[in-house]
Amino acid sequence: MESLIKENWKGERQVARVHDYFETGILCRIANMLMLSKAARAIPKPPARKVYGMLRRFNVHPRTLFRYKLVLGIETSCDDTGAAVVDETGTVLGEALHSQADVHLKTGGIVPPVAQQLHRENIQRIVEETLSASGISPSDLSAIAATVKPGLALSLGVGLSFSLQLVNQFKKPFIPVHHMEAHALTIRLTNKVEFPFLVLLISGGHCLLALVQGVSDFLLLGKSLDIAPGDMLDKVARRLSLIKHPECSTMSGGKAIEHLAKEGNRFHFTINPPMQNAKNCDFSFTGLQHVINKLITHKEKEEGIEKGQILSSAADIAAAVQHATACHLAKRTHRAILFCKQKNLLSPANAVLVASGGVASNLYIRKALEIVASAEQCTLLCPPQRLCTDNGIMIAWNGIERLRAGLGVLHDVENIRYEPKCPLGVDISREVAEAAIKVPRLKMAF
Repeated sequence: MESLIKENWKGERQVARVHDYFETGILCRIANMLMLSKAARAIPKPPARKVYGMLRRFNVHPRTLFRYKLVLGIETSCDDTGAAVVDETGTVLGEALHSQADVHLKTGGIVPPVAQQLHRENIQRIVEETLSASGISPSDLSAIAATVKPGLALSLGVGLSFSLQLVNQFKKPFIPVHHMEAHALTIRLTNKVEFPFLVLLISGGHCLLALVQGVSDFLLLGKSLDIAPGDMLDKVARRLSLIKHPECSTMSGGKAIEHLAKEGNRFHFTINPPMQNAKNCDFSFTGLQHVINKLITHKEKEEGIEKGQILSSAADIAAAVQHATACHLAKRTHRAILFCKQKNLLSPANAVLVASGGVASNLYIRKALEIVASAEQCTLLCPPQRLCTDNGIMIAWNGIERLRAGLGVLHDVENIRYEPKCPLGVDISREVAEAAIKVPRLKMAF
């Protein structure tokens, strides 16, 4: 009977220890069900959420039968309301996400009070949908995790307030999550990545390079000195009025640039990447944005069109700015790899570079990073595109990581606060600059 259960639930990591509990009467009842199903040649291999749901129908709490930790993660750092239940094997039992992209696309950018109101209107529904899909009751959870830093203050406040209500109601531990740490560790949900590894986090609000030595153990090698690459690309898209372009009207600014760039010729304009003479791992995108704005103004006069109309050269400009951005990111990342190897912070034999965050879903930028990684015999890994953007899964997984490591698990939440601005790890960027590592020129031809 035990072998029958294992055969029919093969591949379900939740029942890997089923033999430990075989003496319980509930398993006998489940085994009888499976034998009847097999006789009828109708033996489904249920997904994890259905396994948990079936157990609950038999009045068995999943945590009573299985020893796996379960965390509910809640994400509201910016304009996406996300939630997910993840177990310690990395199985996503349930998830839900409400995107505000369509609303903010019409306003040309995120309006914090609007984002706050939309979070308030949707957070309860999103969490309820997540728990329903997972087959998990809040009483079965090991902990509740939520993003508390960094992000938009009004948005963070909604997620934290709702999470603390659940924590107090169901008497669960609370795990405050650093948004960028969650992005960095997402790769360990999808790939078997050991510490240490180098991570490039690039999004609409953040840009940094860090060595990940462990859960909550980061060495910051460099960061943007002004705006983030996603923010810059969004602003260029707005200046190009790409929302009026028939192919880009429903896309975010960054997605519109990537899409239109495929039709453009980057060689039509010479746009140099920023900070070419600075031998550090910091980034800058404000200057690049100003160069593009001046170029667009010049082309509008040349073509005799008003501001807000689509330039005939819009695709070429998109291609040029995307290439300059990719080269800038690639060169700083290249220096970071060389620095880590020079200081023996990364293994020369199996060094791993992880690119995460919303901008990491840009395939052109990924190709530039692949060229760098290949040149340094380094493995480039990126989470699936849907996990590069903000989501509840990465918050729940960060909760699992911290729960297993015994880090930042709170049983008293009286003094917990959100932090709109917060650094990540220990800043050693000055040491990187002092090393003054020269980066060999790579041919970015793709």
